[in-house]
Amino acid sequence: MRTPRAAARTVVLAPDGAVFLLRSDNIEVGPHWTMPGGGIEPGESPTEAARRELAEETGWQDLSPGPLLCTWEHDFTWHGTPVRQHEHIYLTQGPHRAPIGDLSEAHLTDRILGWRWWTPAELTSPDAEPLWPPQLPTLLSGVRQSRLAGEETPTPVHLGYVPNVT
Repeated sequence: MRTPRAAARTVVLAPDGAVFLLRSDNIEVGPHWTMPGGGIEPGESPTEAARRELAEETGWQDLSPGPLLCTWEHDFTWHGTPVRQHEHIYLTQGPHRAPIGDLSEAHLTDRILGWRWWTPAELTSPDAEPLWPPQLPTLLSGVRQSRLAGEETPTPVHLGYVPNVT
């Protein structure tokens, strides 16, 4: 039996199309790449949680979650507890920069191993470690195509439950 957990994340896109991702680790899939984010605290909205988590994991106080990109559910073990996590993933624009400040304690607690900016081509490389969610390259391609056409961000997508791929 898995404990339900709600979380929120933020995709940060730089003007050059690169996306900021954190390298995390867990027992189900091992090292993988995901956006800054984490659990929603009692009384928080998903947007408030995404903003808080973005600041906690990057030190960036000047970015706010924008439109909802997608939702999805997946299983993993959080601090020894098997959870089924329902995530809201938001989109925002931000400068191509490094995290700010000493984030080592927050990263250690959340099993964050590192960070980097990924180009669209790197996201689709067959040699890349797993991405959470695995559909991230397709979702971001839709964002780029919408923007090239002068449209707003695509309608949010519900990916449903996505099993882990190792």
